[in-house]
Amino acid sequence: MTSPSSPPLIIFRIVANRAGLPSALLADIGSAPLPVIRAALAEAGAVSLASEFPCKYLSGISEEAGAALRDAGWKEMAPGTLFHVEDKLVREFIPDCAQWIEGEWYMAPPPRPSGSQAASRALALQLVQLVAADADTHEIEAILRRDPTLSYQLLRLVNSLGMGVVRRVTSFSQALMILGRQQLRRWLNLMLFAARQGDVRSPMLLARVAVRARALEMLARARGLDKLTQEQAFMTGMFSLLGVLFGMPLPEVLAPLSLSDAVQGALIERKGELGALLRVVETAEQGNVDSLAAQLDTMQASVADFNAVMVDANRWMLGTVRESKGKPYA
Repeated sequence: MTSPSSPPLIIFRIVANRAGLPSALLADIGSAPLPVIRAALAEAGAVSLASEFPCKYLSGISEEAGAALRDAGWKEMAPGTLFHVEDKLVREFIPDCAQWIEGEWYMAPPPRPSGSQAASRALALQLVQLVAADADTHEIEAILRRDPTLSYQLLRLVNSLGMGVVRRVTSFSQALMILGRQQLRRWLNLMLFAARQGDVRSPMLLARVAVRARALEMLARARGLDKLTQEQAFMTGMFSLLGVLFGMPLPEVLAPLSLSDAVQGALIERKGELGALLRVVETAEQGNVDSLAAQLDTMQASVADFNAVMVDANRWMLGTVRESKGKPYA
């Protein structure tokens, strides 16, 4: 049982604008004395987060929570401006007063892709398979040359990062060498979710999967797990929504990938430590505070560590979304 001085859990939700782009964070925080909530927000880094992105809270939360969030730079969302959508996002059905969209609409089945879109995403998945199998660089280059979008995004990424390179990177072999296999793997995973014309779900799916991947990685680090397990945790979060992305059963999407038993078990059956971490993040997404607190207690993970991880994960998501086609509102 938590004491009045225990830090409250901070739950974040990503909300979209009318166009379906990730555009604000909604915070929900439990009841606690004002100094305790202020301390929890400061310790988690939520104050600086509010300076980087529109951060909101709903009216109706406790007076103490509202005061602490306002002090941290968060603003109350005006009543009537948040619209809930569970199925397909149809802009014509959104009330004129609505500025923000919440709900699970982007988890619905995907629209039927055009031939070029399906081919591009299939190539991206092929690249993920090659990198997972540690294929030769020449094989990876050959696939990149077949997709101008992926090629452009790769070169733009490496050039934007700088990474100590004196001159601009213009060849695939240069880019692959500079980026390295681990970062290449992460970039390809994110590119699977990057905005595609005709799929309005993509920006919000990218935001959600980016939070999942980073949160799992940082939770694994907070638990003192080794670098390999942290990387597997990131991969678990990233692959957890591939079934939603493709509109296929997840085991079918994962079948061609050479995944470790730990990652496969976590994704399909929520088994092992990675599966437990994935359940924690999924419970946070559902806003089930009691269940989340119980899971953290079972794992002997502190609320303060969890809050800090989720702030970090949402900040990392913002950087990821800004680098994609689905840029958030400033």
